[in-house]
Amino acid sequence: MMRTVTQAIFHRQWIHLLGLTLLLPSLALAARWEPVRTGAFLGLDSHAWFWLAAVIPVAHQTYVWLCWRLELYGKRLSQWLGQRAFSLFALGFAVLGLSRVAVVVILAVANRDTMPMPEWLGQGLALLALLPALYLFYSVKRYFGFRRALGADHFDPSYRSLPLVKEGIFRYTSNGMYVYGFLILWVPALWFTSAAALAIALLNHLYIWVHYFATEHPDMEEIYS
Repeated sequence: MMRTVTQAIFHRQWIHLLGLTLLLPSLALAARWEPVRTGAFLGLDSHAWFWLAAVIPVAHQTYVWLCWRLELYGKRLSQWLGQRAFSLFALGFAVLGLSRVAVVVILAVANRDTMPMPEWLGQGLALLALLPALYLFYSVKRYFGFRRALGADHFDPSYRSLPLVKEGIFRYTSNGMYVYGFLILWVPALWFTSAAALAIALLNHLYIWVHYFATEHPDMEEIYS
């Protein structure tokens, strides 16, 4: 059955809504735990940083879903923004993505030493998490390309004929960003042994899989069918 453009844009977004319905109340329960509420930085307490760190991923993944689908079904962004469409999308992606990481680091500093874990153990685990994350970003740059990783195939049909990448970290998984990339958010949480940052890192790692099943996987089916 043929879908309308609106139906195509919202295809499988019930998964996105269901994910938020499960994750955000769980996060609210975690926010009531005293170790999560401990500490402050730059005039804001950890509770405020905690919720800011929770809102940015929602804004980021909603932004990506909407931009990808508007472009995939009707080239709307290209019609509105012309040749700058992908560059402007990538700029917004970068701002939200870097903010996503930066606020977790700030939260970890504000809420440091709130987990019953020796410093040496937390820092050792942080380094273990960092290594595959760095290898993932190296593999993206070396073999995949950041433009393609940002969804250039939604904007430029020439990307759709490129073969699957099976080098670097992609030899072990086709979903490297989801499996290993988000370990980068566990690094500050473990390094500073922050209960609040650890909860946010877990949220991010679960929520990015919501994005995969609700948005990226169905988009790949459409693009490469």
